[in-house]
Amino acid sequence: MDDASDFADFVANRADALFRYAYMLTGNPHDAADLVQEAMVRLRSAWPRVQRKHNPESYVKTTITRLHISIWRRRRREHLAWEVPEQPQPVAESPLDLWDELAGLPKRQRAVLVLRYYEDRSDAEIAEMLGISPGTVRSQASRALDKLRDTVTQLRSLR
Repeated sequence: MDDASDFADFVANRADALFRYAYMLTGNPHDAADLVQEAMVRLRSAWPRVQRKHNPESYVKTTITRLHISIWRRRRREHLAWEVPEQPQPVAESPLDLWDELAGLPKRQRAVLVLRYYEDRSDAEIAEMLGISPGTVRSQASRALDKLRDTVTQLRSLR
């Protein structure tokens, strides 16, 4: 098999799993699709080298993670609105939706939780992928879990 067909087979076999991974990071299917597409473009240009040296899926996941971090560093959590809402948004009284709560976390905290619990990565691996120290990984995970616990506690007290 040649490189092009090997690459096409990899994309056909792993694209869905990579999309799910990107969706866990972004919480948005459109952003996830963009990340996967950009990561695949980068993988294609490095395919012969990556195929010989590494696990291609790991390379793509690392690329997706780094692209995601690069995007949220640029955005600096700035969300523009066309119009200011007239009234504050009501507190949802529906059951806790973990995906919504995860999406509400700051991007770095969400990335740490996804890598730790969804990808089962060690603190050292997460630190390397995100370009932060292992201590920062632990503190971000702790803060994210505290926020999720607070949300659960608040919802229980409302009932």
